[in-house]
Amino acid sequence: SAAGGSPIAAATKPGDAAKSLAAAATKPADAAKSNEAAKPTAASTTVTAPSAPAAAAKPADAAKTDAAGNSGTAPSGDRTFDARRISVSIERVGGPFVQPLYVTHAGDGSGRLYVLEKVGRIRRMDGSMFLDISGRVLSPALFSYEREQGMLGLAFHPRFRENGYLYVHYNDRTGKHILSRFTALPSGGADPASETILLTVTQPQTNFNGGQLLFGSDGFLYMGLGTGGTDRALKQGAQDAKNLLGKILRIDVDRGDPYGIPAGNPFAGRAGARGEVWAYGLRNPYRFSFDRATGDLYVPSPGEFRREWIRMLPAGSPPGTNLGWPALEGTLCWAQPGCSASPSLPLIVEYDTYAGGNCAVIGGYVYRGQRSPALRGAYVYGDFCGNRVYIAGRDGAGKWISTEILRTGGLISSFGEDEAGELYVMDINGGTVFRLAASTR
Repeated sequence: SAAGGSPIAAATKPGDAAKSLAAAATKPADAAKSNEAAKPTAASTTVTAPSAPAAAAKPADAAKTDAAGNSGTAPSGDRTFDARRISVSIERVGGPFVQPLYVTHAGDGSGRLYVLEKVGRIRRMDGSMFLDISGRVLSPALFSYEREQGMLGLAFHPRFRENGYLYVHYNDRTGKHILSRFTALPSGGADPASETILLTVTQPQTNFNGGQLLFGSDGFLYMGLGTGGTDRALKQGAQDAKNLLGKILRIDVDRGDPYGIPAGNPFAGRAGARGEVWAYGLRNPYRFSFDRATGDLYVPSPGEFRREWIRMLPAGSPPGTNLGWPALEGTLCWAQPGCSASPSLPLIVEYDTYAGGNCAVIGGYVYRGQRSPALRGAYVYGDFCGNRVYIAGRDGAGKWISTEILRTGGLISSFGEDEAGELYVMDINGGTVFRLAASTR
């Protein structure tokens, strides 16, 4: 899937300024190493949100975009946010795991949670084994930007209770992306011998591999693939319709052999393009999520040494959205003379990549649970190196405001959501899974 000519109009190449920044930037891997000793000291930690707005990630440009009328479909029950009045706690609910990278549920009414370990295993929250394919998975010992391969995504079929199907995204021993289906056994575990490989994609680099797998309310499976590396040709691949890297894919796992292409996909049946592509112009779609109440899609994007940002695709957005990379890095335009691919989507969060010890945005979820009404309707996300948890929500004027609410004391690898809508955060270094809770003070 090499970059090349494309039915997508190619974005203008970023200037050489981006290359000079690469040599001067601190390596995120070193930042991760400096935090290795930081671990939660108590099972439950209560943190009051900072009173100074300066502590928040900067959403100024996002507010301008939102003011232009590109707003989501917030339910009438959602409230405006004053994060200074919210007290947040984290409760240890599982661990130790080996490099936990995701937690999710099967949607089968059982209440069970499944923890994906980067090394190639899926465990239940109580630590018992559900699936072990570690012998097939390429996963270095240390989680870092330079070595991001492993088991990256997990999604259970919407009818898992009936068919027992689950889908896993991992890098095989050669580094290729593998999307496979497994079948659960009557005994409760998943059968490693049941693997059916649906998709294989060559990945030229060890970093920016993406990872997310999830089913939408349309019943289709969505998959995130990163561009890999920082080479200019790889970045341009995000704008190439023949290249699956730098994209969000959408496929129908209930039809076709080994899968079907939904008729509504933007390049379905089009010569010289891949029908699996649903959205393009992404650098590393590692963790994106749908708001279960509205259908809005939140897509975080790590930048190239300058900006981290999160865009929101309102429910009903047409397939084929161009999110702008590599011409755009948040609101920064690298193209000359300008950015023709500027997406008309709400940029709800934007912050400097290395500000305050941060290094990479980690996408989360809009909170729709019942245990913490104070968080309802807030988008919860974090930063890998900064161990910070933020909430983004609208103020009384309808503008997006983002505020730091918690520091976990570890390296945030991912967020997760259970069947009831409660949210979880993972410390990949400490191997711990925490549940978030909040109250209004």
